[in-house]
Amino acid sequence: MSYNIIKTMTDNTTGKITCVLLLDGLSSILEVKELDQALKMAEIFNQNTDSGWIYEVRGGGNVIKPKTEDEGTY
Repeated sequence: MSYNIIKTMTDNTTGKITCVLLLDGLSSILEVKELDQALKMAEIFNQNTDSGWIYEVRGGGNVIKPKTEDEGTY
């Protein structure tokens, strides 16, 4: 299975929420083969956002939440 990263943006004026899939360098939807790598990328994007956008991983049509340290790893 491959995984995608979704960016969720909220307009501070209207409150409208817009979700977009990240693209690769060739204008195709970015597909990451390994779940751990996709989760790490989303974590880095979330740590570096200066606009407050939220990045999440999607696989199999569902958003995949990262496990906490208590839950272990995938």
